[in-house]
Amino acid sequence: MFARTERLLLRPAWDEDADALHAAIGDETVVRNLAKAPWPYRLEDARSFVGAARDAALPDYLIFARTHGTPRLIGGIGLAREDHGDETGTIELGYWIARPYWGLGFATEAARAVVATADHTLRIPRLTASHFLDNPASRNVLYKLGFRPTGEVFMRRSVARRREVACARFVREAGAEGESSNPALAA
Repeated sequence: MFARTERLLLRPAWDEDADALHAAIGDETVVRNLAKAPWPYRLEDARSFVGAARDAALPDYLIFARTHGTPRLIGGIGLAREDHGDETGTIELGYWIARPYWGLGFATEAARAVVATADHTLRIPRLTASHFLDNPASRNVLYKLGFRPTGEVFMRRSVARRREVACARFVREAGAEGESSNPALAA
């Protein structure tokens, strides 16, 4: 599976992406917001990631900015089957963007493409997502995609932080429309 947006190319990780992945994600401020990535993030970690087996039925992409030359790796996004102890087999959206590209709308743009695939191609009726409470930018992306908070805050392991961190769970029903901002802050 591949996806293309106005500014982005989303495609699976290939072995030759390991060096670019290592460079893009090798920032503690990025990795600390991810559950499974270690810190420090070594080249061996990138090689292991690109070589790992994936669920062929779910999109799992690296995000590349389309340029006039070679596309530039700027992040990662995908859907995965998760088990948080309460909902076995839920499909969860996860994403990250390299720090130089924060605030440019790339996470929202890439996630819209993945969510559209979930809705229209894969016919997944419900997606979940979560964000560490100290990462409000990710919360804002989820609102833009039509995710709504469940009200549940749970502890989730952050490998990079080497501890459990408070996380807010969100859910999105297929076809849900997003908002431009957090509705709790509007008015």
